[in-house]
Amino acid sequence: MPGAKVYFMDLRRKRIGVLMGGLSPEREVSLRSGQNVYEALVRLGYRAQAIVLDHPDQIVPALSQIDIAFLCLHGGMGEDGTLQALLEILEIPYVGSGVLACAVAMNKLHAKRIFASYTLPTAPWLEPPEELGPTWQERVAAEIGFPCVVKPVREGSSVGVRIVHTPEGLIPACQATHSEFGAFFVEKFIPGKEITAGILRIDGEDRALPLIELRPHREFYDYIAKYTPGECEFIIPAELDEQTTARVQELALHAHRALGCFGFSRVDLRVTPENEPYLLEVNTLPGMTDTSDLPKAAAAMGISFDELVERMLLTAIEKHSAIGAQLVG
Repeated sequence: MPGAKVYFMDLRRKRIGVLMGGLSPEREVSLRSGQNVYEALVRLGYRAQAIVLDHPDQIVPALSQIDIAFLCLHGGMGEDGTLQALLEILEIPYVGSGVLACAVAMNKLHAKRIFASYTLPTAPWLEPPEELGPTWQERVAAEIGFPCVVKPVREGSSVGVRIVHTPEGLIPACQATHSEFGAFFVEKFIPGKEITAGILRIDGEDRALPLIELRPHREFYDYIAKYTPGECEFIIPAELDEQTTARVQELALHAHRALGCFGFSRVDLRVTPENEPYLLEVNTLPGMTDTSDLPKAAAAMGISFDELVERMLLTAIEKHSAIGAQLVG
């Protein structure tokens, strides 16, 4: 069957499309990630093409020109499983996680429900009622407390995240988030350290990379802190004791697997002063910019940026071949 084609041979003769841009709020980050990946593939000797997507009508014509898709789209249809589904219909191998994993990870509420079903610790949360008012304010105060965090359900890179410190600020923050991004939820603020765990496929197995502790020079690790040089201090490895480090890495791997992710991801957590970790979210297409976490974690393990890109590329081949083998079987 076509899906069972083996792409390992003559990989450097394949046309690899690096898809970037898109229409989500993370477009500029995507462009930076994509350019870095494209340049790495060229250095490695692959037939790479940089494809900037500005409109959905461009997608099918662009895909007709490539053999393998290296996705550097952050947020929106490039990360939520939509583009992944189209690639599978067209039988074009693509890097990273499959349709369902991308769709679930992109929807933070779906992901948190799955974490809870596996009894994986995640920050407590509440979904808002249709009408916001005093009853909602009282419920958040009683069940979540302040400060709390208002988050869009389907945005990445901390876009639209608001920390609310008082009951009076809750409804205005919820209204603003709903107006800008639609569906949202309220999450308990977990004091402590901001930790991110990169996951990468090494020797046929998804493994946790060295942990990174993030110390933003802002209220929290927001969009500016993530992508502006000098706005965040990266501590590698994270300043956690050996037992907590192992526990966080194990939890990150559990979260990655619970959502059905494959090949690579980035898992964001908070670790309390008592060394209790809480899952926040899983990113199936982590940033590949000069300030991004996954390349930093890989470098701490002795994996260069170019080697990281090549390992990510090979996830497309391994996943596609495995799917084909299952279809034949």
